[in-house]
Amino acid sequence: MTSYDLSGRRALVTGGARGLGAGMAEALAAAGAAVAIGDVLDDEGKQTAESLRAKGATAEFIKLDITDEDSWAAAVPEVIAALGGFDLLVNNAGVEITSLVADLDPADVRKMLDVNVLGTALGLKHAFRAMRPDGPAGNGGAVVNVASVAATIAFPGISIYSATKSAIDRLTRVAAAESGKLGYGVRVNCIYPGLTPTAMGNQLAVDCAEIGLFPSPEEAAKAVVDLTPQGRLGQVDDMADAVVFLASGAAKYITGAGLPVDGGMGM
Repeated sequence: MTSYDLSGRRALVTGGARGLGAGMAEALAAAGAAVAIGDVLDDEGKQTAESLRAKGATAEFIKLDITDEDSWAAAVPEVIAALGGFDLLVNNAGVEITSLVADLDPADVRKMLDVNVLGTALGLKHAFRAMRPDGPAGNGGAVVNVASVAATIAFPGISIYSATKSAIDRLTRVAAAESGKLGYGVRVNCIYPGLTPTAMGNQLAVDCAEIGLFPSPEEAAKAVVDLTPQGRLGQVDDMADAVVFLASGAAKYITGAGLPVDGGMGM
């Protein structure tokens, strides 16, 4: 018997204030989980948490800069105190800065590495320390990392973003192996979302046009659709449903896996 019921689970969603993260938090809450919204965006994060509470969910906003070790060290105990435990982390927060390889700005490269790679790695570190048997939560759990279809295809303009999302794929698999080997009881998986018309996705289309890869943002989006067998862009709920699945008992024997949620674009 499998179940997508997350009642009794306690989740932290990074980058949960808006976009994909907010949608994932809403889906987790709808499945019964208590949810902490971790973000640097105070006002939007508090609003997202309030909107979930208005629907009957247990939800809190936790200030979290995922690139900062001390911020994680402070946030995780707050999550445990606010929700009564911690057994699910969605490493969603990320940034994308479009550039041709010939025009890369080292500062932009470092920012994407810090947020996408270091931020995800620190999330894994602190989730493991909290969830493993000797940790303050101590009941095992699951981590879902958010990679990207960019880790599986070669699309122009996003070389460093693609590299960071490929790194998340590797982090996922090594972390899953360590968790199993050391008896942490934490499953670790990732999803590869396709292009979704959130603020980040829309900005990517604009940026690709501005650097001369496509005549317009609309043509950039059309190029993605043309590469997608399902013939459409992704939607937030497509990605959120995949996270709920990987977090749930239905995925109890799945770890170290990457789930494409891209309409077939990366196959």
